[in-house]
Amino acid sequence: MGNTEFTEKAKKLVREYIADHLDKADEMPAFEVFVVCNAYILGNMKALLSTTLPDGMYYEVTYNKAKNEIYLDAYKKFENICFAV
Repeated sequence: MGNTEFTEKAKKLVREYIADHLDKADEMPAFEVFVVCNAYILGNMKALLSTTLPDGMYYEVTYNKAKNEIYLDAYKKFENICFAV
């Protein structure tokens, strides 16, 4: 799987995850999924993604080439603190 194919697959998985986890009583809001960063590390591909939804969620999608598996982790951002150095 190449980088472009992986990135598109990651976006699709995030979109499907959100559709499965939003309240079914509400109408599906329009939103975009975008890649914050991606990398190829030790034979695996990894992408960090977010959406335009105001829910503070971000997603990590990893492709394990050796096992031909993709993992999705969903995280909630609680706060952003600035520290002077």
